[in-house]
Amino acid sequence: MARLILNQILEQLESLEIEELEQLHQTVAKYLANKEENVKQAAFHKALIDGGLVKQIKHPIYEPITERRLIQIEGKPISETIIEERR
Repeated sequence: MARLILNQILEQLESLEIEELEQLHQTVAKYLANKEENVKQAAFHKALIDGGLVKQIKHPIYEPITERRLIQIEGKPISETIIEERR
């Protein structure tokens, strides 16, 4: 299946303009750089585990930042209260 897709892409290259080919080249270069970085990182993680330096690799969970709302407080600013408590 992948070979069929590759052949279709190669056939479509003939119809692209120079600007489109340059854009495709840049996109493929970025993809390859990311792929290479991921391979290096995976090898590093494997070496850490194999060497017994770590038991497992935890990957960070990226959650979208939700909108934060300011709250109104009464009295003096919190920063002033913090400064006073530190004295």
